[in-house]
Amino acid sequence: MEYEARLTAADLAAIDDRLAAADAELARAYPGDPGTRQPVHTVYVPADRFHAELVPEWGAAALAALAAHASTPAELGSIAGLQPSLAAVVYDRVTLKLAAEPIEDLRIDFEDGYGHRPAPEEDAAAVHAAAALAGARAEGALPPFVGLRVKSLEPATRRRGLRTLDLFLAAMLADAPMPDGFVITFPKVMAVAQVEALVDVCARLEAAYRLPAGRLRFELQIETPQSVLGAAGTVTVAQFVHASAGRSVGLHYGTYDYSAAVGVAGGFQSLEHPAADQAKALMQIAAAGTGVRLSDGSTNVLPVGSKGAVQEAWRLHARLVRRSLERAFYQGWDLHPAQLPTRFATTYGFYREALPAAAARLRAYLDKVAGGVLDEPATARALADVLVRGLDCGAVDESELLTLAGLDAAELRRLRRGSIAPAE
Repeated sequence: MEYEARLTAADLAAIDDRLAAADAELARAYPGDPGTRQPVHTVYVPADRFHAELVPEWGAAALAALAAHASTPAELGSIAGLQPSLAAVVYDRVTLKLAAEPIEDLRIDFEDGYGHRPAPEEDAAAVHAAAALAGARAEGALPPFVGLRVKSLEPATRRRGLRTLDLFLAAMLADAPMPDGFVITFPKVMAVAQVEALVDVCARLEAAYRLPAGRLRFELQIETPQSVLGAAGTVTVAQFVHASAGRSVGLHYGTYDYSAAVGVAGGFQSLEHPAADQAKALMQIAAAGTGVRLSDGSTNVLPVGSKGAVQEAWRLHARLVRRSLERAFYQGWDLHPAQLPTRFATTYGFYREALPAAAARLRAYLDKVAGGVLDEPATARALADVLVRGLDCGAVDESELLTLAGLDAAELRRLRRGSIAPAE
């Protein structure tokens, strides 16, 4: 029996017209992930301690800590909770990473890590830090992503923070272009009006320094309850994202400021506290589909002291890194060189564990081979995403992806964006 549809072409055209404005607004507000590399961590270094050789020095210190406190794959694997079959390959990859690219994202810190100094001292520090950044670039010692964190837009620190940013840009741009991965971190953002002011400041600085419109990008640190939930009961962090006019590239959770602000006792402040999970869940919803990336916070338990103390701190750090990855927070903060071995060991273990099943499922999906899991296009994009992230950070190689999934890096990136369909 044949059936005839009752909606006419005119009916359908009328619906298209009715929803055209909503379609355009959704496309503008939710452009999707940009598909570019996201660093696995951000390293914060006080501005007065930053120098041109800092990145290789951190790598050497991390390798020394690894040699002293986990000198074998089995030892590191036990600390990081790695599958025994992965311990050797992860250990080798971590040592190579620490030698070649120990820091993926570096933030020169003029806020909590630097503190309050006399105005002439911070002025000089801003210029010196920019010169050191130029020196690191000249020596090939600059990480893929770099930037600075200035003081907040609260009344007491507003002008100081913006002056530091201005002086840093003046010194950095005097003799060289801006690094490709440059980003500004703004802490303790509490009101939509502050985000709107940041957009205006960036536009003014772009005009002053003859930068392309939109070149200055920033991250917003979510460190207060007001950043998450506003007085009217609205999710403020979602408003932040959409008020940033496309300039915001990240939302970073501030573990200790946030937990203190909601009354968590000092001994229980952690990025795995229920209050932290609640805030981060709202951050995750707010950022979904916008292209804004998420970063978890830090642990202040540093791997220093005796071998036993270092290994205990490493176990905590590895567990927290793994926890964040499982909850789709693919980036976190590191504050000490000895945190790098467990950052990369845990991250590499996570992606290498995912590699065989994700590659097999993708191959079956694209070949339309029936199996025990019925994957949809959205799941295929998620599987491609985990493989691309593993490739970007060095956990897996493109040759492995070709062998296991039958896809090269470019094809995986297109699949991640939904640009490859299953075979007919």
